[in-house]
Amino acid sequence: MSISRQFIRFAAVGACGTAVQYTVLAIGTALFTIPPEWPSAVGYMCGSVVNYILNYFFTFESGKSHVEAASKYFSLLGVGFCINTGLMALLAHHLGWNIWIAQFLTTGVGLVFNFVGSRLWAFKEAHH
Repeated sequence: MSISRQFIRFAAVGACGTAVQYTVLAIGTALFTIPPEWPSAVGYMCGSVVNYILNYFFTFESGKSHVEAASKYFSLLGVGFCINTGLMALLAHHLGWNIWIAQFLTTGVGLVFNFVGSRLWAFKEAHH
């Protein structure tokens, strides 16, 4: 599959996880007076489960065992989680940006980071 087609699939799958994340962010900031990085972080974790399943079967059509693919994918997303939470803390909490502008930018950074890591490491098939 071409990289452009794979990226489009990855972005479509990511939209599902992003919808979960943004829903948790909206509910978390509307109902609780906590810094926005926390509901963003919880939403990121929830969305990552949805993304793993869809990326494994749809985007990368992986033949790897779930033990290998999931351990690599969630390790990658652990770094992505830190990037997401750190950027949200910096932009929204410390610099006072609008939470949606901060989250939109953070999502774009995460999209690129997670696609590259997923393609080149988490779901990459070993060549024999």
